Amino acid sequence: MADLSKFDRPVVTDNQQMEWTSDVPAEMLRRLGIKYISLNPGASYRGFHDSMVNYLGNSDPQMLLCLHEDHALSIAHGYASVTEQPMAAAVHSNVGLLHGLMGVFNAWCDRAPILLMGATGPVDAPLRRPWIDWIHTAKDQGALLRNFTKWDDEPRSAEATVESMLRANMIARTAPKGPVYVCLDAGLQEEKLTGPVTIPDMDRFKVAESPRASEKVVNEAADALIKAKSPVLMMGRVSRSESDWDNRVKLAEMLGARVITDIKTCASFPTNHGLHVGPPSNWIRDESRDALNEADVIVGFDWIDLAGVFKALGTGFKHKAKVINCTVDQYVHNGWSMDYFGLAATDLMVLVEPDVFIGQLLEAVSKKLDGKQKWDGKRVAGALGPEVTVIDKEAGDALSPRDIAIALNGVKKGRKITLTRVNLGWAGETYHFTHPLDFLGNDGGGGLGSGAGNAIGAGLALLDSGRIPVAVLGDGDFMQGGTALWTAAHYSIPVLIIIANNRSNFNDEVHQEAVAKERGRPVENRWIGQRIDDPAIDLAAFARSQGVDSAGPIETVGELPAAIEAALKVVESGKPFFLDVRVVPGYSTPMVTRASGEASTGTAS
Repeated sequence: MADLSKFDRPVVTDNQQMEWTSDVPAEMLRRLGIKYISLNPGASYRGFHDSMVNYLGNSDPQMLLCLHEDHALSIAHGYASVTEQPMAAAVHSNVGLLHGLMGVFNAWCDRAPILLMGATGPVDAPLRRPWIDWIHTAKDQGALLRNFTKWDDEPRSAEATVESMLRANMIARTAPKGPVYVCLDAGLQEEKLTGPVTIPDMDRFKVAESPRASEKVVNEAADALIKAKSPVLMMGRVSRSESDWDNRVKLAEMLGARVITDIKTCASFPTNHGLHVGPPSNWIRDESRDALNEADVIVGFDWIDLAGVFKALGTGFKHKAKVINCTVDQYVHNGWSMDYFGLAATDLMVLVEPDVFIGQLLEAVSKKLDGKQKWDGKRVAGALGPEVTVIDKEAGDALSPRDIAIALNGVKKGRKITLTRVNLGWAGETYHFTHPLDFLGNDGGGGLGSGAGNAIGAGLALLDSGRIPVAVLGDGDFMQGGTALWTAAHYSIPVLIIIANNRSNFNDEVHQEAVAKERGRPVENRWIGQRIDDPAIDLAAFARSQGVDSAGPIETVGELPAAIEAALKVVESGKPFFLDVRVVPGYSTPMVTRASGEASTGTAS
């Protein structure tokens, strides 16, 4: 059994009464069921920090020390990706919040719940120390992130803090889920309580049950799908629940509907199922394109950028199919960020969480079909074949990105692996997802540096689950967040980080090539300002310097399977491991570049 409580044990005293204002938010975290809080420390919340250590005893929640605020957010995000519930994170004043904003944005775009704690001040100017407290005080610190959080507050009393945290918890957990921010006044934290603080029964502040679609809407959708000759279900942001997973499969089989999934979101449907079309991808691939062009009814279940799909098909607002769009995402749009994507032409809008609606549809369709299913159990065009487990190259050949997926397949041997992230070069056609925790999706915001932290947070959530968290990251992404490894080492969080190391910011090489071609300029120069080489970074040594066992660089086909097998055994023993795999630059599938509007040539076999 993994036991993080053995780490960072405080000296126990009999002074554990609630007597300081900062004890109140600490107590609230415990009562709200928050198990962990990731943080990078700072003096602005020193009172709150003391309360978590000396009042709560560093337990429920337990601290996870991080070396950067962005890691604190990405770890909490990774935890939420598994549990769908918030973990807490803490950042120091305006400067720490500024460091962590990318992590907040990722969680916002991914609709991941995080309870973010911060601090400012002292707000009362006479309490401020010269210089430092002035530059670490802001009049409206929440303004820094208000455009990409669901809610923020700066409570002015102990009693106000209770209500603030109750509300923050409810809002973060209500779909569309997302990050919330509670900012604590540094001066107020260090005031003694003048009397008892009333904390109400948590059971009276539960999150509301998700709304259901009306009978009229359910019947209209069910009738359209039953009559359809070629229905397509597009699975986007859905739950990690096994029962919800089973319902998606049952609905598709009952309707005989083809299913498309997305590599930007978590595993949502078995990719080896006969009704699944093509590999999950960042872009609409040919197999999916064909299915959508043939479709007479399309249902988007919180699909990311449904309008973008129709744009890619060249049909836009004039797509011939009846479109049913099931999502509550529009409830969080505020106009600052374009993460709401294009406006898709929709014949039936369903403002309900996808898995709630799927459950309703399943019941209605089953009743209308008298329990029979339209699918005959045979495979359909576009379905994936068996997993590829052997790299079809010579042992001394150089490695490509797709070889990592194949080698991982070859050594799984019944292991339950959770891919927390895959790199842009991932070969989705070689590797199947058959469980809702087989894959956790992307970071949401499409930035860099979150991969390692997300993996560690997922590993934290998966402790004692029997699953092995594995992240396959690019070297450019990893180096922007690589010091997150220290947290995994310190707390013995078992996770395998595999780097597809092409010694380049290769995504941008592809874009520079596209621009050069469009302008008639030499594509040979695409590497300038992109390559991470000369000197090449010793990534394995970097991992070891933080206390994480490592191997690499692995450079040939013959070395890779044994290296991954050895790495998995270390993780199974309860420790993190890091594997540096040198690959030739390239992607297994083309990416879309804005310059040309067409698929680029950035592929590698």
